[in-house]
Amino acid sequence: MENFPIINLEKLNGAERAATMEKINDACENWGFFELVNHGIPLEVMDTLEKLTKGHYKKCMEERFKEVVAKKGLEGVEAEVTDMDWESTFFLRHLPVSNISEIPDLDDVYREVMKDFAKRLEKLAEELLDLLCENLGLEEGYLKKAFYGSKGPNFGTKVSNYPPCPKPDLIKGLRAHTDAGGIILLFQDDKVSGLQLRKDGQWIDVPPMRHSIVVNLGDQLEVITNGKYKSVMHRVIAQKDGTRMSLASFYNPGSDAVIYPAPALVEKEAEENKQVYPKFVFDDYMKLYVGLKFQAKEPRFKAMKAMETDPYATS
Repeated sequence: MENFPIINLEKLNGAERAATMEKINDACENWGFFELVNHGIPLEVMDTLEKLTKGHYKKCMEERFKEVVAKKGLEGVEAEVTDMDWESTFFLRHLPVSNISEIPDLDDVYREVMKDFAKRLEKLAEELLDLLCENLGLEEGYLKKAFYGSKGPNFGTKVSNYPPCPKPDLIKGLRAHTDAGGIILLFQDDKVSGLQLRKDGQWIDVPPMRHSIVVNLGDQLEVITNGKYKSVMHRVIAQKDGTRMSLASFYNPGSDAVIYPAPALVEKEAEENKQVYPKFVFDDYMKLYVGLKFQAKEPRFKAMKAMETDPYATS
């Protein structure tokens, strides 16, 4: 098995730019995931955020999680649990309107550090989208514009902790799924592992690495690239020891953004008589996704295709 793709973003500024761009393209085509180092986010910002996130879990969420486990009798399960995940989470919205000030139990320092981190991640997400445009032969800004809708993108962070699990063979930290949205940037624990992706029929570990950002592609990028780039099934395996921190930030299309394959890419595909992906409003896809998250993506695409009126009509 070839090595998980690790991209050094600093190399885009020198003689190794072309090789680095090719590595990104290969990761998007064949993995749906890659890991960034030297991404420009200050390491002290990441260290502070990690410390605050872990402290907040200990202070505000750990006991609550234990109560849920006790109430549902999860520690004594004998059969596989398929309707829930072994995770403690809350969600922060950054765009179009932030809800950070409304989340209870967050202290002011945490709010400010999170806002700063989110701003930096938003910039990084948009830089990555432009690198993808360059690799795809699309004009600069195409993907950002495709995501924009009338109010700009949806951008938010799922803050998760995966506590030690007594029966990791029977309960997943997070069940297998593809992400519905656009591009996802993950700041994960560098000591406790658990994230895996599906490749060539096998589950492969995403290596925990200090100060890295793991990037994965969502269903919308698969649609816009007409399948050239793929969203990939991934899951979190619960661990017997250690609590795994995960900050997954989702840079998604605006709710009313109309998503469809980029015409420039479809023209190329048409010559080869390949299938064209559907056209739909992002919010309609999300409504479908909510009930089918832990199932294969292909039936979702098929359902959206069936709802289409004219795939080439302009909105």
